[in-house]
Amino acid sequence: MSSDDQFKFTVRSVMNDPAGELEPEKKRNKPQTPLEQAKKWATDYLKRPHSEKELRKKLAEKGCSEQDIDTVTALCVDYGFINDAEYAGMIARHYSAMGYGPGRVRTELNRRGVPKGLWDDALAEMPEDTDNIDRLLAAKLRGRDSKDRKERDKAAAALFRRGYSWDDIRAALNRYGADEE
Repeated sequence: MSSDDQFKFTVRSVMNDPAGELEPEKKRNKPQTPLEQAKKWATDYLKRPHSEKELRKKLAEKGCSEQDIDTVTALCVDYGFINDAEYAGMIARHYSAMGYGPGRVRTELNRRGVPKGLWDDALAEMPEDTDNIDRLLAAKLRGRDSKDRKERDKAAAALFRRGYSWDDIRAALNRYGADEE
């Protein structure tokens, strides 16, 4: 079995068998070459989804050469262990489900090293924000005087920090005011 085949088997077995039941008994000795060590680190790191940039950064922190980083990253992309487009969509869905808006999702995508060309597709996967923003606004203003300018401004600032645009916040405030009347 070649080194590339062993790497492919190891990553697949870790991804498909997190408990390690399918993987043969682990060897205690270190891999022979720096490339094999980089593959092992990548295997360990990719137990959870990550972007290509995150993998490159982690391998660089471990002291891998640029050539080994390029080789391992190319293998991971070729085998489908890294897919930045799927990762971007996953991040967008996750943060949307947590009640965050598009601005916060963009910040997370940038922080995690997802290429900007993939952001629009990921943001398009997010569900409509009106339900989330209305629910969050109602929670912020619950038990408070919704006509009080200071309370409305505090709620709007909280929504802005969660990544919603001022236009979306203004529309939600108008809907909330109309519901109360």
